Amino acid sequence: MKTVLITGTSSGYGRRTALHFHAQGWNVIATMRTPRPDVLPASDRLRVVPLDVTDPESITAALDAAGPIDALVNNAGVPSISVFEGTPMARVREVFETNTFGVMATTQAVLPRFRERGSGAIVNVTSSVVLGHMPLSAVYKASKMAVEGFTASLALELAPFGVHAKTVEPGACLTTNFAARATNGTPLDGLVPAPYAPWAKKAMAEFTGQDLFTEESDVAETVWRAVHDTTGQLRFPAGPDAVRLAQAR
Repeated sequence: MKTVLITGTSSGYGRRTALHFHAQGWNVIATMRTPRPDVLPASDRLRVVPLDVTDPESITAALDAAGPIDALVNNAGVPSISVFEGTPMARVREVFETNTFGVMATTQAVLPRFRERGSGAIVNVTSSVVLGHMPLSAVYKASKMAVEGFTASLALELAPFGVHAKTVEPGACLTTNFAARATNGTPLDGLVPAPYAPWAKKAMAEFTGQDLFTEESDVAETVWRAVHDTTGQLRFPAGPDAVRLAQAR
């Protein structure tokens, strides 16, 4: 029976992905910065393990607790909606610390296990912001584009060892509270410098008024496909809006 370790499983895509792999018969190591066992079903094939991807000691402890794994899904991330001029550099570093450096650190920690065994899959969850030009996402997009570039090069390095690296690019989902988490509950007007306010309001209206959105299940199913893919495909858009953006490129 195979085992997957998934980061950021307390809600949203991570939680749904954990449920999907569990339903398919896999053992699941569901990691969270603050463990909440109540959000996932009790099962002898599902364990909740604490993991802060910004803390090297936490990464080591989580991997030791997990034991042998067959796949790593780097899903943990922090959202960010902002006008760059009004974004403190401390917030920029915070976003990159989790979304980019956290992915790299967790990946680097698991690589010796996969390389020595000659198998394994790493799936890094990015975002459909990498597929198109989207407003209010400069910092978030930069953090996710970095992971896209990192994964593309990593895949080449790992291929001789039978280890695969992929990215999954979710579209916009209305059930993950992305906007609320991105602004810490602060209305967008309070984060946007006054000269940008009319433009930002229009941009948000256009975003929320789009005709296609992604479901959490779209992402879980796409991560499953990416883990099992043997065709060499690198990037996997997830959700109808993401697929449309990918096809338009």
